[in-house]
Amino acid sequence: MVRFAHISDVHLGGWKPQALRDLNFQSFRKAVDICIEEKLDFVLIAGDLFDSAYPPIEILKETFGEFKKLSQKNIPCFIIAGSHDYSVSGKTFLDVLEKAGFCRNVADFEEKESEIILHPTLHKGVALYGYPGKKSGLEVQDLRKIKFNDSPGMFKIFMLHTTIDKAKGTLPIDAIETDSLPKADYYALGHLHIDFKHQNFVYPGPVFPNNFQELEDIRHGSFYIVDTGSSSGESLKKIELKIKDVLQLKFEISDALAATEHIISEIDKKDIEDKIVLLRVKGELERGKNSDIKFQQIEEFVKQKKGYFLLRNTHDLKTKEIELEVEVENTENMEEEAIKVYSEKNPSDFNELIPQLMSSLSIEKQEGEKTEIFEKRLVDEAKKILGF
Repeated sequence: MVRFAHISDVHLGGWKPQALRDLNFQSFRKAVDICIEEKLDFVLIAGDLFDSAYPPIEILKETFGEFKKLSQKNIPCFIIAGSHDYSVSGKTFLDVLEKAGFCRNVADFEEKESEIILHPTLHKGVALYGYPGKKSGLEVQDLRKIKFNDSPGMFKIFMLHTTIDKAKGTLPIDAIETDSLPKADYYALGHLHIDFKHQNFVYPGPVFPNNFQELEDIRHGSFYIVDTGSSSGESLKKIELKIKDVLQLKFEISDALAATEHIISEIDKKDIEDKIVLLRVKGELERGKNSDIKFQQIEEFVKQKKGYFLLRNTHDLKTKEIELEVEVENTENMEEEAIKVYSEKNPSDFNELIPQLMSSLSIEKQEGEKTEIFEKRLVDEAKKILGF
């Protein structure tokens, strides 16, 4: 009988703001400390330890420190790659952790004709099987061909980073049918950032919320401690990883010019000290535009009130559409005719640049060109036309 931690979706290095990146790491550190305090037999990390296959060096250094703590307490860590820390070349920084002796990647398999045979990693009467997650859910078609190299009489754990049919809900994605998987005593799942249990299929949720919506929905991270010899019959113990309180503020805005003062006055009524403040602003602007809302001023006010960090979401804040009554004579070239009619009704020196700007936006992405390079080409071309 063993006790182990089931951790997943750590996403170290995932947040761009340093304040939230720090919280992400603190949450992981807290999980490691709890595993040590609980004197667990081992730890499972079911994919996406890192947010990318090539994490920054400072993230790696701190991560090594946490794994070293587990190693010094003789708590082994078993791991698989997730869709974020997996690379098509097969190389991942998980290999570096394994080479250093800090963890063991249990994804040991071979392809035989129409089957993929998984070989177990054995530890204290437990047989651990694993298969990595891949980009765009490409692992699902592989999982339908999985077979175990059996280990009779042992407690079987299958580590997967994928979507199962019982948990996908209405998501328009491919999912593996639970009935098609080899039989195991515990399925340590990762990939979906949800706290979900179906029979012995378990998603523990992320170690820390990975985006604005997750901060709203789940507020903080979690993982599970599993006790295979529990006398009470309750083998799962959820561990909450609460680092900071989260305060949600929602505003429906129609007047951008008055919005800054209104938002600040409402924040002033709240206790925000050392809290993550989530500011969701939505609505249709009848006066002013998005840039008239002084978010930098709002951020400074939050700092003055000793808030930990302000994160804003303006995805649903729209400017009221103005309908232009335009009669187009030449329907064969709608674009050119629309520009001509608009220019006549709205005289401006800028109108001469519109055709050039439209043409620059038709530049196509070259084969093999990275998205950021393509976007830079577009912006540089537009700057040339505008004389910047």
